[in-house]
Amino acid sequence: MTDPKETINIENVVASTGIGQELDLQSVAMDLEGADYDPEQFPGLVYRTQNPKSAALIFRSGKIVCTGAKSTADVHESLEIVFDKLRELNIEVNENPEIVVQNIVTSADLGRNLNLNAIAIGLGLENIEYEPEQFPGLVYRLDEPEVVALLFGSGKLVITGGKKPEDAEQAVDKIVSRLEELGLLE
Repeated sequence: MTDPKETINIENVVASTGIGQELDLQSVAMDLEGADYDPEQFPGLVYRTQNPKSAALIFRSGKIVCTGAKSTADVHESLEIVFDKLRELNIEVNENPEIVVQNIVTSADLGRNLNLNAIAIGLGLENIEYEPEQFPGLVYRLDEPEVVALLFGSGKLVITGGKKPEDAEQAVDKIVSRLEELGLLE
């Protein structure tokens, strides 16, 4: 049996940073090749990097959100590209702006089917939301690490809300041991 932790895959890392000054997004959009800016649709300017693949959402306040990266290293690399592009436009950017990971979304596979009805009853209703008519997954809120796991009947999991990759490993360990305690992991 494969260790479910070995199946953990980072799907998305969201991080935020800022350059500490307001920006004229209209003029940045005109000068920054490849930038998408349509304030009628979305208040931020979208700048996509290809390698590593991500999208930086740049706001008038100077705040920047990076999304779509597959690792924390990719976030840092993508934002460094964005900072360099802004510097090329003579926009002052500090040497090392603080980058804060806000959310890591991971997937994993327990390698066996799950009886979500039994799990919902076994785990108790205070940390669980399960309404199969609304959504096929069971929502399980963990306190430590503070993440939300979506469990599916196929045994697949999505874990969101983590701030570091180890949060997903801790969550998978906790879910597996809890389900084994309840005799719900065959």
